[in-house]
Amino acid sequence: MTRPFRHLYSLAVVLALTLGTAWAADETMRVMTPRDLARVQSMSAAKISPDGSLIAAVRSVPRELFEEDDGENWEELYLIDVATGVARPFVTGEVNVKSVDWQPGSSAVSFLAKRGEDEHVNLYLISATGGEARPIVSVKTTIAGYDWCDDGQRIAMIAEKPKSEEEEELEEHGFTQKVFEEDERPLRVWIAEIGGVEEPRSLDLEGSAVQVRWSPDGERLAVAISPRPLVDDRLMYQSVHVVNVVTGEIEMTVDREGKLGRIEWSPDGGRLAMISGADLHDPSASSLLVESAAGGSPKNLTQGFEGSVTSFAWLNDEALLFLADVGVVTELYRVTVGRGSLESLERFDGGVVYTAMSLAADGHHAALIGNSSSHPGEVFVLDLEDQLPPARVTEANPWLARIRLAPQEVVVHTARDGLELQGILIRPLDGSTALPAPLVMVVHGGPEGHRRDGWLDRYSSPAQVLAARGYAVFFPNYRGSTGRGVEFSKLGQADAAGAEFDDLVDAVDHLVEIGVADNDRVGVTGGSYGGYATAWLATRYSERFAAGVMFVGISNKISKFGTTDIPMEETLVHALGYPWERWEHFFERSPLTHAERGRTPLLIMGGDADPRVSPTQSLEMYRVLKTFDNVPVRLVRYPDEGHGNRRAASRYDYQLRLLRWFDHYLKGPGGEPPTYRLDYRNPENGWEAEAWD
Repeated sequence: MTRPFRHLYSLAVVLALTLGTAWAADETMRVMTPRDLARVQSMSAAKISPDGSLIAAVRSVPRELFEEDDGENWEELYLIDVATGVARPFVTGEVNVKSVDWQPGSSAVSFLAKRGEDEHVNLYLISATGGEARPIVSVKTTIAGYDWCDDGQRIAMIAEKPKSEEEEELEEHGFTQKVFEEDERPLRVWIAEIGGVEEPRSLDLEGSAVQVRWSPDGERLAVAISPRPLVDDRLMYQSVHVVNVVTGEIEMTVDREGKLGRIEWSPDGGRLAMISGADLHDPSASSLLVESAAGGSPKNLTQGFEGSVTSFAWLNDEALLFLADVGVVTELYRVTVGRGSLESLERFDGGVVYTAMSLAADGHHAALIGNSSSHPGEVFVLDLEDQLPPARVTEANPWLARIRLAPQEVVVHTARDGLELQGILIRPLDGSTALPAPLVMVVHGGPEGHRRDGWLDRYSSPAQVLAARGYAVFFPNYRGSTGRGVEFSKLGQADAAGAEFDDLVDAVDHLVEIGVADNDRVGVTGGSYGGYATAWLATRYSERFAAGVMFVGISNKISKFGTTDIPMEETLVHALGYPWERWEHFFERSPLTHAERGRTPLLIMGGDADPRVSPTQSLEMYRVLKTFDNVPVRLVRYPDEGHGNRRAASRYDYQLRLLRWFDHYLKGPGGEPPTYRLDYRNPENGWEAEAWD
């Protein structure tokens, strides 16, 4: 089924983006509902043109439940005029636009997409003046990434080598077997000339390409390569090389280890800057490194910085601008390569946190993606010369203006060992007289992640929906979280479920002490490592938690190693050792070990195609709890979903089940679980019909 009245939808979006919330002033205010959350849109990417006049932005649009075929969000392309703030739809509808960029020397936007009769993801170009997007190059296989040469005529791409006719014929006859971790097809670097008659040529580089960047002179490439096209290799073992474009020879290799983020050349081509781990055991790529293109040792420009670099750009040959998470907020810094000292340019006010930055060639204008407690991702424009806060230029969800949102605040508390910790608290809507309230604690995954003081609502953490129903919701940044420097992010290493999860109990104690949380009505949820925390707290600390919702979580630390696609990441940056080196420790830190004492009703959910945390982890937790039969437990599996749900129906089902589980055990009768059936059009337990307007 296709989206109805698509042309009218596009017109409505343009009006929403340009007119903002003016139309909503007379609408009746109401609370957030599950259906509202399921239709929240966001601006997910923004790339400013070299002259700073236009922004190519990607808008993420959820599928319309019961109206469209189920699937992941659509990703649409819009062009925003910086001077007027007017946004125009360029590629919309049933599309998935990725990797938006500007063709150098032109006013045309390039992007990756699979459209029409395409068999694979292809590279498209569309003029900023309008017209139809057209494919400009193809390597007869999916293009995973690309980068323009400054001449605007050559492009470097990352893609697999196309299958041979013999391979395709064998597959047609049913020979589709997979040899685990051996027959993966490495990604190659391809060079193509736009409009040229020659086929794209590939460079003969050992390994699997992950990222490619042209040097300003067009003679070299910076290429990030992993040994194999496996997730674990990409996470832990990428190497960065400077490669001669003509010969394909490696001229220099950067002397670094650990996780890797974006790479960029300096304007003169003399240096490479990159977001990287500080060392092999750094849990995240969050340091800014600079290396001479001639070789040597890279310089860590953010050594000792108590924050995490998320985005950067060269201002000139000697200075860089970077965006960083600092605790629960974001800040903008300038750093000079020679001095290495950081200059704080902006502590963003207005309650907005920023997650991405794109700088124009003039070095004065930047496009940012920002969110706040009142809205998800939107596009902002920053003028670095006028010293004013970034100006918001999009309004993806004008209807949010008529939603009453609960207050949100930063909470600072002290762990039992004296460590100061931060978290984000959303108080119950209109609940100041109803405190202490039932509490739902939402634990982030990773653990190399953290919560910013921005938009926190997701299908798996429907915070404002919970707050509207009288809950307090808390998002803790426990030790091991990012945003507070490398040292802080390493505090949980080799101590899984130790002090890091004690921090969670200490957070609950603090919220009880200040009168926000009802000690007898505390729930916990989280995904991945947050799911691990949920399983741990529902067993080891079961007496403290009245309900839990575990999502793609870990239950057995020993079997997890042998069933995940990131065993070396687990070993090098978390456990700092193999299970067989500390059998007893891995066993003791597994929720299964404490399952017999579990009295916390536990709802377990996850995809049945998860390569990161095997579905067997959920099954083990379910089977052991079911065998002891001391507590209600339910297992829900989502077909073909991986490490997190992507399809609209799976997300909505998850949200409804989480809400009902907490309602039943934190506010309702408890006892036996509620029925497993859901009425999706008219959800039970007070989810109002107005959600379906």
